[in-house]
Amino acid sequence: MNLNKAMIIGNLTRDPEMRTTPSGQNVTSFSVATSFSWTDSAGQQQKKTEFHNIVAWRKLAEICAQYLKKGSKVYVEGRLQTTDWTGQDGVKKYRTEIVLDNMIMLDKVGSNSGDSNFAAKTPTPTSEELPVINADEEEEIRVENIPF
Repeated sequence: MNLNKAMIIGNLTRDPEMRTTPSGQNVTSFSVATSFSWTDSAGQQQKKTEFHNIVAWRKLAEICAQYLKKGSKVYVEGRLQTTDWTGQDGVKKYRTEIVLDNMIMLDKVGSNSGDSNFAAKTPTPTSEELPVINADEEEEIRVENIPF
C-alpha cells in the first residue's frame, strides 16, 4: 500500500496565477507559507518558515484564481509531485509541488488578509458564495451543508 498525501494550513505568499494549457485545461499556481516555532536549548524563541508550491487544475483552478488573494489563509490537501529539468547552465533542477485535491478558505468573510486595500479592490464574497472545493467532485458543496 502506498500513500502520497500532503495537508497544510498557511497563507498565500502571492496572488494565484491562472493560465490555460494548449488542450484547454485551466491550471492555477500559487505559493503557501507555513511557519514552525520552537524554543531552542538556550531558551530563545526560534521560527522557521517553509514555502510550498501549489498547483490546481480545471474547476478548482478557476475557483482558486477567483477567490484567493495574497495573504489568504487556506487549508490545502493534495499529492506531492516532483518534476526535474536541465537548466540553461546545464545543471539539473528540481521542483516539488502539491497537486491540489481539496481546498478550504479559512479567512473570515469580510476580513482583509494580507493587503490593507483588499476590500477596496475586490468586493467581499458572501458566505453563500465561498465554496468548499473537492477536486474529485464536479459540483460545489453548499455552505449550508458544512458542519461548522
